[in-house]
Amino acid sequence: MAKTADYGLGTFTFPRGWFMVARAADVTLAPAPLRMFGRSLVIYRGGSGQSVLLDAFCPHMRAHLAAEQTSGDAAKRVEGDSIRCPYHAWRFGPDGRCDDIPYFDGPIPTAARVRAFPTEERFGCVFAWHDPEGLAPDFPLPDLPEWDDPQWIRCEFESLGELPVHPQEIVDNIADTRHFGPIHGQKLAYFDNVFEGVFARQRSGGGHETMTSADGMLESDAVYTGPGILLARYSGETDAVQIILHTPVEDGATQIWHGLMTRGQQVPPSTDDRALNAAYHDRGLAAFSQDFVIWATKDPAIQILRVPTDGPFQQARNWYRQFFNPRARAAEFQAVAAGLQTTRDMPAHPSVRA
Repeated sequence: MAKTADYGLGTFTFPRGWFMVARAADVTLAPAPLRMFGRSLVIYRGGSGQSVLLDAFCPHMRAHLAAEQTSGDAAKRVEGDSIRCPYHAWRFGPDGRCDDIPYFDGPIPTAARVRAFPTEERFGCVFAWHDPEGLAPDFPLPDLPEWDDPQWIRCEFESLGELPVHPQEIVDNIADTRHFGPIHGQKLAYFDNVFEGVFARQRSGGGHETMTSADGMLESDAVYTGPGILLARYSGETDAVQIILHTPVEDGATQIWHGLMTRGQQVPPSTDDRALNAAYHDRGLAAFSQDFVIWATKDPAIQILRVPTDGPFQQARNWYRQFFNPRARAAEFQAVAAGLQTTRDMPAHPSVRA
């Protein structure tokens, strides 16, 4: 299992960015344990409705804040947006600071705190901001207007489990022109990449063995916002948005979620619209699973033995490195990757050629 240091990505083991940590519907008043970013965490929904994500271990005697407590209901340990430790009932607010020690009236020690992670809920997911430098978010979550459009059929996100691969191997896909034929049975008509700031964009078009009819044309505009959120918009038999979210669990292990939405022909979507959505979901998941099987079984590509007609892997990896280094250096890595990147012998997006 290759690790961040093996790829030479930079200073930090885990990247800066927004990452999915849970489905919103799964976060309740009952504290639940999580393992992400090489850390033990606790997640719960406060009384205000806010999702709270904290480091798991109480600084008093290192009890896990989500540990079972046979003497009472776990949900009752959440008071407002704060949570009480099950061991000695120290209470921690959503900012991670201890705000009550029930058997002590003196000043609360300044060290009585745990790390808190900013969270936001969007399109059915809870996202957490992870930054090794502990700084506030420097870019927002992506917009998904289709989620609130009554013509679109929302998705439910499926956990595809944890892969023993570094997310570098997954992000490489954004620049991988030549896997479309062997893996997806797709004969590309065009392909290019655009790297700009925290965004990495892949535009492609061609036939696809799972997501179109035999003679159909599938056009895709896929954009990473930061290192772990990919929204891919498709036009083919119907308009669709495929959402692929991955989060580092340990150094070299990655959790992946998948969802797919489609546009209905009627408002509200008809039975036929929902049947097409189900079929398209199955096709999209099958297409993604084709990549998934390779990632699960491949050896780490620490160095890529490139030929001139491969995709722009080096630019993509340079773009990705910005998230593993101090924020002050981000512009350095962005500049190296910036702009339109094409693959030799492969036409770019039609708008570039017009």
